[in-house]
Amino acid sequence: MDEFNGPLPWLTIIGLGEDGLDGMPPSHRAALEAAEVVAGSARHLALLAQLDAERLEWPVPFADGIPRLLALRGRRVAMLASGDPFWFGAGTSITRHLAAQEWHALPAPSTFALAAARLGWALEGTACLGLHAAPLSRLRPHLWSGARLLVLLRDAAAVADLAGFLVDAGFGATTLTVLEALGGPRERRRDVRAESYDLADVAHPVAVALQVAGEGFALPRSNGLPDALFAHDGQITKQAVRALTLSALAPRPGERLWDIGAGSGSVAIEWLLAHRSCEAVAIEADPQRAARLRGNADALGVDRLVVATGSAPAALAGLPRPNAVFVGGGVSQALLECLWEVLLPGCRVVANAVTLESEALLALWHARAGGSLMRIELAHVQPLGARRGWRSAYPIVQWSGRR
Repeated sequence: MDEFNGPLPWLTIIGLGEDGLDGMPPSHRAALEAAEVVAGSARHLALLAQLDAERLEWPVPFADGIPRLLALRGRRVAMLASGDPFWFGAGTSITRHLAAQEWHALPAPSTFALAAARLGWALEGTACLGLHAAPLSRLRPHLWSGARLLVLLRDAAAVADLAGFLVDAGFGATTLTVLEALGGPRERRRDVRAESYDLADVAHPVAVALQVAGEGFALPRSNGLPDALFAHDGQITKQAVRALTLSALAPRPGERLWDIGAGSGSVAIEWLLAHRSCEAVAIEADPQRAARLRGNADALGVDRLVVATGSAPAALAGLPRPNAVFVGGGVSQALLECLWEVLLPGCRVVANAVTLESEALLALWHARAGGSLMRIELAHVQPLGARRGWRSAYPIVQWSGRR
């Protein structure tokens, strides 16, 4: 963003409802009347057909319009956005390119607020998601019988896809309330179950309220998701060990993880599920495993995952610095030495070892850098003839330390 020294502010971001000028308070009207240029989508501009200002129809994709808007610096410009521009709206996409003094905003009621007002739902107890350009799998962590969600979708086809997604996830009994053109003369509400969805004439803009029901699997909120949720070829940190590993890594909001030797990506994915602001980089040498772990992340609805295909330590070059590192496979003296060179002081490091050689290495680093060293021994009941007995897994040695 360049420093700006012109007339202040030159841009007004105006929240617009489906009722157009009729629903605008005086402050919004005054800003529109003062504007030399009004920018917005074709749908927004059509709601304000009587305006005399120069018009800038926003292109698709959205990012292509930003240079055209910035070229208008120094003129009085009004930018139209749906409802509240800063709740899954265009506001932040614009203002990240501007100095604070260049703009001000006049929001209108959001689609979420209008939907809650129609349904009588408490917004503080409702998950709200904007999925115009995001995959439906983002819903997955929010699906449990009894949950309420409000979802903004791109078009009619996306609503049908949503119904199919819910059926596939085991939540076909979910009631979908399809809310079209909320707040305007075209407003319409229809209720249908996901498993019997058959609406063919859904109009844009559309929001869908979900009252989730069904026997689908709700993702646990504790560490250690079932192994069956992850596609893998045997290279996976198993559920119980993963729970202990995540406990040692201790994810916190806004933190970034390096998962080295990621395999199925199970540790990185659970790190991301801990909080929506967490980030992770999964480093995996095998391209097939790298593709598989990306699929696991998509299936479980997490984003903020970067997949780096390559072998550590070489693959670590240029990566953004982490707050925590997990070494699940391929721990070596060279890797640990590299980490101690590149990590910031205080970075948490957790490494698991299963071979005698890697155990000995972790014992040496425990003596050198401190932290804790733990031996994890697990046994599971297996058939033993006509009876049952314990079968022990390979013991895991886990070192947890700090740079």
